[in-house]
Amino acid sequence: MKKRLLFIVGPTAVGKTDTAIHLAKKLEGEIISADSMQIYRYMDIGTAKPTVEEREGIPHHLMDCVDPDETFSVAEFQAQANAAIEDITSRGKLPIIAGGTGLYVNSLLYEMDFTTTISNWQLRQELEELAKTQGNEYLHNKLKEMDPKAAERIHPNNVKRVIRAIEVNSEGGEQMGDFSTDIRMNEAYNPYMIGLTRDRQELYERVNLRVDIMVEQGLLEEVKKLLDMGYPEDLVAFKGLGYKEIIGYLKGQYSLEEAKEILKRDTRRYAKRQLTWFKRYDMVKWFNLTNISSKDKLFQQLVEDIEGYFKST
Repeated sequence: MKKRLLFIVGPTAVGKTDTAIHLAKKLEGEIISADSMQIYRYMDIGTAKPTVEEREGIPHHLMDCVDPDETFSVAEFQAQANAAIEDITSRGKLPIIAGGTGLYVNSLLYEMDFTTTISNWQLRQELEELAKTQGNEYLHNKLKEMDPKAAERIHPNNVKRVIRAIEVNSEGGEQMGDFSTDIRMNEAYNPYMIGLTRDRQELYERVNLRVDIMVEQGLLEEVKKLLDMGYPEDLVAFKGLGYKEIIGYLKGQYSLEEAKEILKRDTRRYAKRQLTWFKRYDMVKWFNLTNISSKDKLFQQLVEDIEGYFKST
């Protein structure tokens, strides 16, 4: 029997956490976070990690896994998430994968063997993160330095091909299987995927509001505390949204208001890239929360859809 998996995906600030908790209560589920920042201990406000009260008694897995100076690859996420799914399923509960890190979602949705190609997958993860945080042009310029002819052929916005070209060059020209055609669905799981979105203006307003709330809740103090604990500012964990901007302020590079505006801008751009990523999944059933008049009716519809799907498969 394939294990049932419910995925809840979408851009940052869209409402995934609230939806996941509500559905977990209705469907006897437990939540596995698919967020590459919520794995870090002590980083709560900047990662929008739900508080103990907000979790409403629902167990959350794959949060607070490592300290900020420890590494955590997509391979490690896959291994720990698979173990959590096995545990949750063995207790008769429904595993709910909720988060916006596309690589984490991919590692469960598709057959990906990291044991034999972990170095290539780690490189791919790093390049994906660079594209998200620095932009497509930055990644394309890296390719241009390595292989100008390939850079001429490949458009900067074709991130997948840019990454493939960098991979091939990094491996000394050895041809590797094409990610877009070689991967297959993970036959161990029976997935149902819900995608949440909102009209762009509303989503961007929610992003802006979230940043303001984070600062009010103590984001500045959280970053100061982490630095006081001895964590160096060049850590990968500090490259995440909410941390690098505040560190820039603390270093005197710009004012706090400017830091907030930069964070809002970069988070909006990240939300747009997340939507582009998840729109590639054919199996997603999308819900535009802007058009929902009643959240209770939406949740009722979701529960009925999910139960109906798993009963029929």
